[in-house]
Amino acid sequence: MAGISRWVKPETYPLAAAMGAAIGLCGFMLLRSALANPDVRINKVDRAAGVLENFEEGKKFKEHAVRRWLKEHPPMIMPGLNRLMSDPPKP
Repeated sequence: MAGISRWVKPETYPLAAAMGAAIGLCGFMLLRSALANPDVRINKVDRAAGVLENFEEGKKFKEHAVRRWLKEHPPMIMPGLNRLMSDPPKP
């Protein structure tokens, strides 16, 4: 065990966490695109159908739950601080 502690240092934990999160996000997007994208057809029967005009399925794929949630919120990182700094004071 003394050899492992020489290679794994506490300073590398944030880097390992960031890399793990990035790899996980890339894997999730790869699987989502491969399995749920209406333009990707894996089995032979679907590939033989050619180009389909499935606009509803494409819209459903694009407008996923996270995108719908983000549409309801203002595009600000700190909305409270932005309002405090930009709105004029009330008399």
